[in-house]
Amino acid sequence: MSDPKLSEPSLPILQFLLHNYKNFNSRATRDATLAYWRHIQDGGRMFWAVAGAMSSAQLGISLAPAIREGLIHGLSVTGANLEESLFRLVAHHSYKDFPDYRYFTKQDDTRILEDRMRRVTDTSIPEDEAFRVVEKTIVPMWKRADESNTRRFWHEYFYELITTLPPETYEGDPTQCWLLAAARAKLPIVVPGYEDSTFGNIFASHVKFGEVGAQIAKSGIEYMAAFYDEYQKLSEGAGVGFFQIGGGIAGDFPICVVPSIKYDLEQPVKPWAYFCQISDSTTSYGSYSGATPNEKITWDKLTEDTPMFVIESDATIVVPLMLQALLECKRNPEAANALIARYGR
Repeated sequence: MSDPKLSEPSLPILQFLLHNYKNFNSRATRDATLAYWRHIQDGGRMFWAVAGAMSSAQLGISLAPAIREGLIHGLSVTGANLEESLFRLVAHHSYKDFPDYRYFTKQDDTRILEDRMRRVTDTSIPEDEAFRVVEKTIVPMWKRADESNTRRFWHEYFYELITTLPPETYEGDPTQCWLLAAARAKLPIVVPGYEDSTFGNIFASHVKFGEVGAQIAKSGIEYMAAFYDEYQKLSEGAGVGFFQIGGGIAGDFPICVVPSIKYDLEQPVKPWAYFCQISDSTTSYGSYSGATPNEKITWDKLTEDTPMFVIESDATIVVPLMLQALLECKRNPEAANALIARYGR
């Protein structure tokens, strides 16, 4: 039986995690959370890489308050996650959920297509209420940029769009929109491979028709060139950690900045100060998503002294738990540290 003194009413998730999470993936979750908190307490920063369909899965409920309260200091996201955070804000009521998706036939999915929905596992994005509504605003932005010969990073168009939308257009809760929180905080963002997204495709079609020039959207190479300087700023002081959801380009692109500064720019650079990956990919041959952290040592992305954690689980389960525990720590650090000390961590 747990000591009732440990059940701080303001720290229920932290207490639950410390008391129950002892082995396997639960131990990795606990240890990664505590190392994250120590890094923040020491004055460090944390950079997040978000792959998958986390925005459609409403991870913004957890990410947005973490951004507002200074637990996340920079982001690498897929073009899909970027735009889907906006979709959830403007079209939330029109989304449909399909909890029985595992039992669908091809004909079931064809009916979803005919209903102008785009299924993402157990939920779906409404084409007319999301894609077409955003298109009416962002395409004129591209055309104005082309007329004025203005070049911007991909996320800058979305930052402007989401911060200028009138509140009456919101269907989702704005406090749960991570893109809005990031835009207001002016967080540094990289969006590698943004061409592989709905609005990347829409942009390409307007380029093909000659309505806008491709040059108005800065390239991935330009993202990396700018990220050199952003990384050096983020890593000042106690350094910057790397928190990764999934794999692919959202993770591999930004983590490469350290060896690139070291070998390609031939400049001094601090290594990443922390590493945690949440992935449902098992260790596999040649897969970035399934690569163990140790492999990154050989690429000079991490060092043998970097705190490293791999949590093989569903990020929609793990991330809300971790971030809520960290928010409790941030809001009540003395009580959090006392609780951690009582459990011997």
